[in-house]
Amino acid sequence: MPRFIKHYFFAFFLFSIINASAQSDSIVLKDLQWDKANPAGSTELFIPSAGSMLAGFIYRPNGHEKHPTLILLHGFPGNERNLDLAQVVRAHGWNVLYFNYRGAWGSQGKFSFKNCVEDVGNVVAFCNKYQDSLKIDTTNIVLFGHSMGGWVCLKALQQLPQIKKGFALSTWNIAGDLKNIQNEKQLATLVKNPKIFPDYFVLNATAMDIFLPAFKAISYYQLERNAKALSAKQLIMLDEHTGNKAIADSIKEQHGSFFDYQVWETDHGFTNKRVSLMNKLISFLDR
Repeated sequence: MPRFIKHYFFAFFLFSIINASAQSDSIVLKDLQWDKANPAGSTELFIPSAGSMLAGFIYRPNGHEKHPTLILLHGFPGNERNLDLAQVVRAHGWNVLYFNYRGAWGSQGKFSFKNCVEDVGNVVAFCNKYQDSLKIDTTNIVLFGHSMGGWVCLKALQQLPQIKKGFALSTWNIAGDLKNIQNEKQLATLVKNPKIFPDYFVLNATAMDIFLPAFKAISYYQLERNAKALSAKQLIMLDEHTGNKAIADSIKEQHGSFFDYQVWETDHGFTNKRVSLMNKLISFLDR
């Protein structure tokens, strides 16, 4: 190949990389090409978890084959479901499974932080059991959690050797919010403040029911203690503040796999960064 042609292709390749990086805040969306034999769609799910039924659904892409699957883990109480991400990921050829934790948004049972973590394990077991009918490739399941769901994601990954990857968006440091509480009386005063911990009618538990177990077993909620258990996982932690830097630093120190921690200039819902978030998530899924 002539040298000038080699230089041309190299310059074009370099331009493509730079241009792709510069376009990280844009995305091209188009309608799905309809697969008449095996069309994309959605299926309502009722998933058993510790004697209760979790309400959920799965977005299915085109195709008869098994698909990699993203599990969405919502926050506290779960008004933001990140279903814009789900639609883009489905268009990328993935299943996306969303569910409500026990005691939240119509799911049966009692809401608690620990139950949320246990629910994830039961949802993964459900995926394994019904992998054929739901067309789930159980070798490629990824967790994505937002806010409290980010905490749930990082806790559940420690208990699920089957799951290799997790994306924790604006992780709620539950232990950090309780670190200055000295006794149950102080906790009761804190959770009675509706501006700090409102009693959500969509959660089948009072604020004291939810936070007292966390106060009594605070070490379980301290994510910086979990770094070693996460060392083999591929992880992204993305935040809008530096409050989780100590957690990220502890994970990075122990980490032997892929770990990416970034702080973006945005709000808790990543309102002004939805497209950049879509691109980052897709890139992570494609790793």
